[in-house]
Amino acid sequence: MRLHETAAKMTSGARYRIVDRLHLDGAAERQRLIDGLRATPATIEPKYFYDELGCTLYAAICQLDEYYPTRTERAIFQQHRQEISAAIGTGGTFVDLGAGDCCKALGWLPFIAPDRYLAVDIAGPSLEVALAGMAPDFPETEMIGLVTDFSRTLDIPADLLSGRTTVFYPGSSIGNFTPPEAVRFLREMRRHTLGNNGVPAGGLLIGVDAKKDRAVLNAAYADALGVTAAFNLNALRHINRILGTDFIESGWRHVGAYNEEAGRIEMHLQAVTAQSVQIDGTTRTFAAGEQIHSENSYKYSRQEFELMLREAGFGRVLSWTDDRAAFWVFHAS
Repeated sequence: MRLHETAAKMTSGARYRIVDRLHLDGAAERQRLIDGLRATPATIEPKYFYDELGCTLYAAICQLDEYYPTRTERAIFQQHRQEISAAIGTGGTFVDLGAGDCCKALGWLPFIAPDRYLAVDIAGPSLEVALAGMAPDFPETEMIGLVTDFSRTLDIPADLLSGRTTVFYPGSSIGNFTPPEAVRFLREMRRHTLGNNGVPAGGLLIGVDAKKDRAVLNAAYADALGVTAAFNLNALRHINRILGTDFIESGWRHVGAYNEEAGRIEMHLQAVTAQSVQIDGTTRTFAAGEQIHSENSYKYSRQEFELMLREAGFGRVLSWTDDRAAFWVFHAS
């Protein structure tokens, strides 16, 4: 377990700080990963995509022609920036969940002028690089990076929140949770926006991918250049480093397809041939064609997701979409 805060750092006269509260019980996380790989069917969690190379590959995915969510969400933000900014208000704390390189927040900071920008991500080095680059451009905004894993629970220390709090969760990352898990997580986000002791309530700004034609969805998660495949396969390299396993990437292939009945994209790693892998001192045999489930990405209609927001306790819900209703942006308070 790590629990510490770095000293505030200076970059070109601007300040930022990194708070490392990555409450990972190393033994428990390791065992959960081992158990998932030994299970039938085998599973891993999406967070294992995001080592340094994985973060770079994901940034490349967002530039692909087939991967519409990033550019569609960005276009909605640009078209409705004034309306959404008015819903958010100015000042307070802008919490950017899964901030990565912080590029999605950059478009908002000049409009909402938060007193504090809190970038939250599991990848500390990437977060620090991003904040060091941003800080000089926003000298009036306090820049804080919070290194934590919020995939199990969202627990932001109260001393990192100042004034009205807006939680920003773009990119349809909410789709990685099952619907019951998503409602639980939405409740946790709402808890951080409620306000108390004279602090006004804030809100949630969230991007949600819509249900659509199977061919469009399949292409987005199995691009012609193979970048998504490399992203998925890189998880095996990351796991090898963590567990000392001996997965050979060339022995696996990426599979990504839409399960219409479940309303979700399912990503798997599929064994090309029968093979054996050493996992924590035991041998796990994978048959040819056997799969490791690596990610879900649920898709929602506007009505479905609005019901989930209300189930989580939000009252006022505003929404915006593109001209094809391919993606939705919600502000809930």
